[in-house]
Amino acid sequence: MPKNWIAVASAEHARRGRDETSPGFMQVGHGKLAPLKRVQAGDRVAYYSPTDVFGVQDKFQSFVSIGTVLPGEPYQVDMGGFLPYRRDVFYLPAREAAIAPLLDDFEFVEDRSRWGYKFRFGLFNVSDADMRLIVGAMQVDRIKLLLT
Repeated sequence: MPKNWIAVASAEHARRGRDETSPGFMQVGHGKLAPLKRVQAGDRVAYYSPTDVFGVQDKFQSFVSIGTVLPGEPYQVDMGGFLPYRRDVFYLPAREAAIAPLLDDFEFVEDRSRWGYKFRFGLFNVSDADMRLIVGAMQVDRIKLLLT
């Protein structure tokens, strides 16, 4: 059964993974391999971006992209001496959506005053119900994500 993941990156980096290659890719934890080994083909991933621009505290706080992980193992790329690991993702057309209106309804938010805590992990699993909330906010066709 496919799992649902929230990955964390600045919007500029999440958009790059969605837009610059075909298929798109995901990269988490500054290119670490271990988190990507937990993700499997068919899993769904939504990118949450606390900031629009990497290194700038601009409180963007929105979901930026959403898609399905494609078959294949994590692979390494050379970005001019930086060697991050990635997985391929088929991204779906979606609108970016602020997280604030969803916070009271998420199952993974245990304490509303500390809602951002889980995002520090860079990649974490969420329930089907939580993924449906994100899908609705981003106006994505649930059937294309194989999410009932």
